[in-house]
Amino acid sequence: MATTTVNSYIENVKAYFSNFELSSLGIPGLVLLILAMLVIPLPPLLLDILFTFNILVGLVVIMIAIGTKRPLDFSSFPAVLLLATMLRLALNVASTRVVLVNGHTGTGAAGQVIESFGEFVVGGNYVVGAIVFGILILINFLVITKGAGRVSEVTARFTLDAMPGKQMAIDADLNSGNIDNEEARKRREELSQESDFFGSMDGASKFVRGDAIAGLLILLINLLGGLIIGIAQHDLSFSEAGRLYSLLTIGDGLVAQIPALFLSLATAIVVTRVTTSESMTEQTRNQLSNPSALFIAASILIALGAIPGMPTNIFMTMGILSAGLGFFLLQKNVEETKEGSSEKTTSEDEPKELDWDDVDQVDLIGLEIGYGLIPLVNPESGGQLMARVKGIRKKLSAELGFLVQPVRIRDALNLEPDHYHIVLNGVTRARGEVRVGKELAISPGKVYGELEGEKTSDPAFGLEAVWIESSQSDYARTLGYTVVDSSTTIATHLNKVLRENASELLGRDETQQLLDKLAKKTPKLVEDLVPGKLPLGTVTKVLQNLLNESVVIKDMRTIIETLSDECGKTQDPEVLTSMVRPKLGRMIVQNIVDADSTLEVMTLDPELEQILHNVIQQNQGNQEIILEPGLSEAMFKAIKDNTQEIEELGQPAVLVVSPGVRSWLSRTLKHRTPDLTVLSYTEIPEDQAVKVIKTVVINLKGEPK
Repeated sequence: MATTTVNSYIENVKAYFSNFELSSLGIPGLVLLILAMLVIPLPPLLLDILFTFNILVGLVVIMIAIGTKRPLDFSSFPAVLLLATMLRLALNVASTRVVLVNGHTGTGAAGQVIESFGEFVVGGNYVVGAIVFGILILINFLVITKGAGRVSEVTARFTLDAMPGKQMAIDADLNSGNIDNEEARKRREELSQESDFFGSMDGASKFVRGDAIAGLLILLINLLGGLIIGIAQHDLSFSEAGRLYSLLTIGDGLVAQIPALFLSLATAIVVTRVTTSESMTEQTRNQLSNPSALFIAASILIALGAIPGMPTNIFMTMGILSAGLGFFLLQKNVEETKEGSSEKTTSEDEPKELDWDDVDQVDLIGLEIGYGLIPLVNPESGGQLMARVKGIRKKLSAELGFLVQPVRIRDALNLEPDHYHIVLNGVTRARGEVRVGKELAISPGKVYGELEGEKTSDPAFGLEAVWIESSQSDYARTLGYTVVDSSTTIATHLNKVLRENASELLGRDETQQLLDKLAKKTPKLVEDLVPGKLPLGTVTKVLQNLLNESVVIKDMRTIIETLSDECGKTQDPEVLTSMVRPKLGRMIVQNIVDADSTLEVMTLDPELEQILHNVIQQNQGNQEIILEPGLSEAMFKAIKDNTQEIEELGQPAVLVVSPGVRSWLSRTLKHRTPDLTVLSYTEIPEDQAVKVIKTVVINLKGEPK
């Protein structure tokens, strides 16, 4: 047992180290090194190595900053800046310790790097060395660091303020079909990263500013502390102590300030970059290569060189070189223009080989607008159409039970300026006309006055309406009108068309997605049905039939369970739909009336219903069922009249018939009385209160009674 446990432990250790990467220790190791330098004395040789490494880090960072094409390409810069700043400050602390402890031994006490930089800058004159070093600190602190901090602050603020607009633009492109969900997700991630990056840069610029202040303070501490220690503890003269500690202090400060200057400059480069597809070098080269500017500058230099007392040779030489460079760039631009024109002409002359990309697929849902309605689509000009369409998609998807495809909005030059077309599967299904800048006052049937304006009808429902000025909106509402803007008018019309044609929006891909979603919770149920018992096409047809009869398909579990139970009896989608509907009866009824309300219905005369039942049974299997013309005309007229009477009372019109008659009668009445709901007796829940308020009666001669 013990041997097994030990072997298992060894295997776990091997597995851990097999997945372990040494590169993951880089950042933690650097942090530990920084902490160690703050408390542990370092030998001069190690200081030389670390100071050299610090300079290398500064050079690498500024080269990367120059070479990046977008600020986000160097998204780790704030963290790198923090670590580099801490490394430099830790080196300052370590070198200060060595300078103050061993500075009396000579200029090489803190290593060769500090000694070399100190002697190079001082050059035998400590006053000049101190002034040069002070100038470096002022350049870093007052110019680069302060400017970069201000740019970081403003950029972070503007980026945060612009986020809502950019998010709306992404949603607009998604709704119009210009991008897919994956591209939209990618853009949202980039937008979030951009906001986080510039927010971090606003804070990171404070590191650079604080580092510059710390460098100045460390310089003063080293100089004053060295003088006190050299004179008081090591019995050095003032001049000797000043010489030693000035050289060491200036050398130490210079070794630290050069990388600090690199990082400050890298910070300024990153935050002042304009996002393009070019690096900073490419941007500068392309934009400064201006022959006109070079010719003007050369002329000024030559004119200055001609003035007596001026350095004529230098000015003339630089002016001639500038003019020559301008001429060279001018020739190069002319050649590139000719080559571009030649290539363009060649490509236009050569016929392009056709491929499948030239065959456009029709959009499932499209909205074509005239050029006068373009302001409704542009969010920058206050257009709300994109937001309205997105809201319609979201609402319909939640109500119908499946994801409605994006609506592609495009301008159509063949339309009148204020006209629009609603297109499904490449076919225009509805048309309308709106007025940009005006509002539509719709009469609900009873109003208390008339409005001045352009009389029209509501595009969605055909109600009487008037186009009015926005200033009349409140007055129109007091008269009982319903007032909507142009974007809402189009969106309402689109909602009606999509709802009426919901079955056309559902295809096999959408059905498969619904099954995949259901399979996450009930995998066995879906696995048993598709494709073993029923093909995907049959399931799709059943769902389309339900949607065609205004039955939502949110309860997919009940639908799939019913199909799984009944598919052994039949594979006919129409019959399967009739078997599914009773299982969804409670949902169907509750979409008509509240659960605690009485369902008021009308029925067919038993004799008439029996006649219909017999005709349907005799024609079973036929696509078309033909009734005697007089009988059918009278029956449909009686149903329509009763439906209108019920609707005038403010009640939903519901016709209840036997299961054998319901399917045919529902299809037949769909376009004659679209507001009528046809149910079978089996679809009404047992606990639902029902009241018969109308009975459709006609005589056998085909005349209503």
